Amino acid sequence: MSEKVAIVTGAGSGIGKLSALALAKDGWTVVCAGRRPDPLNEVVSEIESGGAKGLAVPTDVSDPASVEALFGETVDAYGRVDFLFNNAGVGSPRALLEDLTDEQWNTVVSINLTGSFLCTREAFKVMKDQDPRGGRIVNNGSVSAHVPRVNSAPYTATKHAITGLTKSSSLDGRKYDIAVGQIDIGNARVERTERTSQGMPQAWGTTEPEAQMHTQNVADAIVHMASLPLEANIQFMTIMATKMPYIGRG
Repeated sequence: MSEKVAIVTGAGSGIGKLSALALAKDGWTVVCAGRRPDPLNEVVSEIESGGAKGLAVPTDVSDPASVEALFGETVDAYGRVDFLFNNAGVGSPRALLEDLTDEQWNTVVSINLTGSFLCTREAFKVMKDQDPRGGRIVNNGSVSAHVPRVNSAPYTATKHAITGLTKSSSLDGRKYDIAVGQIDIGNARVERTERTSQGMPQAWGTTEPEAQMHTQNVADAIVHMASLPLEANIQFMTIMATKMPYIGRG
């Protein structure tokens, strides 16, 4: 097999962008999926300037037809899919649980959970029939797959559900040589988490700054997970800022 083909969702910024660039640097052909064409095209331009291949495919992961088109365009262009990083996601609105609207709940569920399922389903269809058979899927879980922040019910519920999707699809993928794992990330420094270093609500009612880590650490971990032979799998990896308030009671 001369070409390794990866799909990264949410590739226009943050963790997805740096992961796409890191995979390209490692020799992968990278298909960048996301809602906004301009950032995707910028990432692909950067990939190509480094001598690798890239393709931008505007995609709404909550829409089955859009996800089907993403995988169809990828196979048409490169013939296969070897790696999927289910990274696309949105956070919860900053609101009391009792004030959350149906629309707010459904938006988070449709992107974070349903989107990951739809992409996994299409990846299975492609990976089980290609030659050589199989591939790898990594789901972006978050440390919220283990412990919640205050006022984060939609996000936390979807990330706990991602763990169930990871376990179930890992089991179901074995017969097709599809390895499925999960990366749980804590306090990576991206645009939407800038407030973390300024102050985050804590369980005991105060607002306090939290330690962060560079997002490149996550991208490097994704490359490591993606590059394993299919006989090996990192089922769960937690990568987090060392001093963030996750381990211990504070």
